[in-house]
Amino acid sequence: MPAERTIDASTGEAARRVAAWIARYAPPEGVPDELVGPDGRVRPHWASLLDTLGGLSREDIDDRFAAAGRRIRDMGVSYRVLGETKERTWPLSRLPLLLPQAEWREIAAGVAQRAELLDMVLRDAYGEQRLVKEGALPAAVIAGSPDYIRPMSGATPPGGRWLRFYAAEIGRGPDGRWWVLGDRAQAPSGAGYSLENRLVMARTFPRLYRDMKVERLAPFFRDFRGALAKAAQQKDPRICLLTPGPFSESYSEQVSLARYLGFLLVEGADLVTSERKLHVRTIAGLKRVDVVWRRVDADWCDPLELNAASHLGVPGLLDTIREGNVTIANMPGAGLIESRALLSFLPTIARRLLGEDLRLANIATWWCGQDEARDAVLASLEDRAVAPAFGEHLAGFPGRRVALGAEFDAAGRARLTEAMRARGMDYVGQEVVQLSTTPVWQDGALVPRPFALRVFAAATADGWRVMPGGFCRVSDRLDVRAISMGAGAQSADVWVLGDRPTDNSTLLPMSDDVEIVRMVGDLPSRAADNLFWMGRYFERAEATLRLVRSLCNRLTEADAPNYSGRQPIERLERVLLAWGAAPTRDPRLSAAELALAAAGGTETAGSALSIARAAKHAASIVRERLSQDIWHLVRLLEARLDDFSQGPASEPEVLEGVEQSLHVLAALSGLIDENFNRVAGWCFLDLGKRVERAINACRFSRQFADEGATIDSLDTLLELIDSQITYRSRYLAGAALAPVLDMAVLDPYNPRSVGFQVAKIEEHLSSLPTLRHDGLLEAPRRLAVKLRAEIEVANAAELDAAKIFALEQRLMSLADALASRYFLQGSNAAHFEEPIRLA
Repeated sequence: MPAERTIDASTGEAARRVAAWIARYAPPEGVPDELVGPDGRVRPHWASLLDTLGGLSREDIDDRFAAAGRRIRDMGVSYRVLGETKERTWPLSRLPLLLPQAEWREIAAGVAQRAELLDMVLRDAYGEQRLVKEGALPAAVIAGSPDYIRPMSGATPPGGRWLRFYAAEIGRGPDGRWWVLGDRAQAPSGAGYSLENRLVMARTFPRLYRDMKVERLAPFFRDFRGALAKAAQQKDPRICLLTPGPFSESYSEQVSLARYLGFLLVEGADLVTSERKLHVRTIAGLKRVDVVWRRVDADWCDPLELNAASHLGVPGLLDTIREGNVTIANMPGAGLIESRALLSFLPTIARRLLGEDLRLANIATWWCGQDEARDAVLASLEDRAVAPAFGEHLAGFPGRRVALGAEFDAAGRARLTEAMRARGMDYVGQEVVQLSTTPVWQDGALVPRPFALRVFAAATADGWRVMPGGFCRVSDRLDVRAISMGAGAQSADVWVLGDRPTDNSTLLPMSDDVEIVRMVGDLPSRAADNLFWMGRYFERAEATLRLVRSLCNRLTEADAPNYSGRQPIERLERVLLAWGAAPTRDPRLSAAELALAAAGGTETAGSALSIARAAKHAASIVRERLSQDIWHLVRLLEARLDDFSQGPASEPEVLEGVEQSLHVLAALSGLIDENFNRVAGWCFLDLGKRVERAINACRFSRQFADEGATIDSLDTLLELIDSQITYRSRYLAGAALAPVLDMAVLDPYNPRSVGFQVAKIEEHLSSLPTLRHDGLLEAPRRLAVKLRAEIEVANAAELDAAKIFALEQRLMSLADALASRYFLQGSNAAHFEEPIRLA
């Protein structure tokens, strides 16, 4: 509990307004330490923000904060708790953490110094090991850590740096002193979320953000990207961000970083080693990778030399690294510096290697692998926290990360003492730290909550560059020992307040000496695969919804006396059942209930809702290639269809929901057509759409335009392919079999016909790279060319269900040929000698 503080309002009108506002909204538990100093005065850097809030009504404040919440949802910022399959919306605190420039300079200098020191420790640990040989560091601190990667011993990274991206966990005590709580080098997360936090908060308080001279984040990321590019020693390096995949806890952040920095987002299956070099599998064959920013833990990076069960890594990666043929940020084995055991020796090591004390001290730590230190911890156990020396969980106490000695009863204390005496190297004793509190807006009040700050540093040619701000986590309760996003914590934007107006920095290159490239990058086979299926799923969802809409329209008409159009209703129901859009027909299930199940059912894979979820999953894997508008519509489509799963609905209600969902799909189609760059990624997205539309047009034609079809069934086919107006403008007579089939199957001018789709497919394939050098057509294009020619010379009067079915089967064979040629995920990935620029 923070100590109660009396607010001094004697320093002017602004101070009185702020004091009055705090007094109005401060809760009984007291005023946050960050807000009011020990002298009772509001800290100057908080006065401007609170004075601005003080000029707003309660309703205005709530409106602004609600708008911030909507922006987070619209941007798709999310995270996942380990073990959960569903993403959670990002919990952003509505108030930033403010840090004045003078204070920030000390933090940045301390973090930069620490990063350099830890890089030197890693070089020594995997190199000469002089610290161990000379007694400055016990060998067990190195060899006992599960993050010590023995196969990397003796390796020399390109440029000599083991660390290229480092994060320090720091906290401030109520007395104002900052302490390092821990180090992060394995795969530090949070930098991308800091970017997202900034985008939201800068729009929530745009004028305040500008007036307070908040330092920009872009220069840090620009320097980091430039440093990685320079480390590759290539004019146009290929830089990849290696992700564990869409079920990673921070996948949303990894997508954001890849998009922002222009890196290629890859999974382990996208990469392959050949001739001790690293390559990415693309639609144009294997392409050399120069730099990898690693977000996969080291133990999972190479199943040949490390964890054999890993599906996240790349076989042979360590051998490639040892040869110096790829730059890795950070090197496998850098996680060694995260061990708490190392904290107790760092002050001495700093004086030994740097010749100076740590500018930012870590919390007092005693490694219990030494008898004297262990006995000292046990003697003062009431005042100590006991934590794992290596890893995250306390040995012998399942589920516990940290234990306070004061919490144990006699039996528990005896058990802990016995464990520490038996194997002391697994434990450290640490000073119990009380974290400072920052203001959080909660239920209409300013409440104090403990926080921790993760500060990021990037290695550049000019030394370590520290990101101004960082990733702030705020606990949801006052009594806290660990702050975890999965345990109810929030994140806060961090504003470092500059001394002068800041520049509008950007990641765009400032020099005019930049090579012009119109088709950038290479499309990984996995990305092509998911873009293709994303297009197919969108089209399949639209086809299903069109069937449901047509059924609902005819059910409304069926109530009229002497209605004779039962044939299309029966056929629509049959198609929905055959597609798996609705469960097997129950005699008690009405047509309206079947339509509802087909739109929003959760039990069948063919319902529009299930298809929309499959589309969202495919989109999530290539999310770095999608704009925020597209991602927003993908999520909106799922939400619209999910409404159907909430309960019964009448035909008009189902019809209205289906129309709204079709409007979302139309907006998606428009965004993709107008805003997606016409390169390989768009080709595969459109190929999926065209293949699926052609197959569906064949199926619709077989079901509604056979020899026994009535005029009502033919009219239903025209409705399903959205061609009623065109048909009526061409033919004065009613729907007839041959003209309808010509419009659905052969018409090259109808964007819904099979012929139109096949022509587009052939055009796309002609623009994609070839792996053959003999001038012969590859299998997908050969099939497409032949199919296009046959459709162009076909006669609608000779079409029947058998011929249309044969056409449908050939389209499915074409889809299989596309997958075999371009979606190369296995060991048969082909090589390509000549470089081709694609995106």
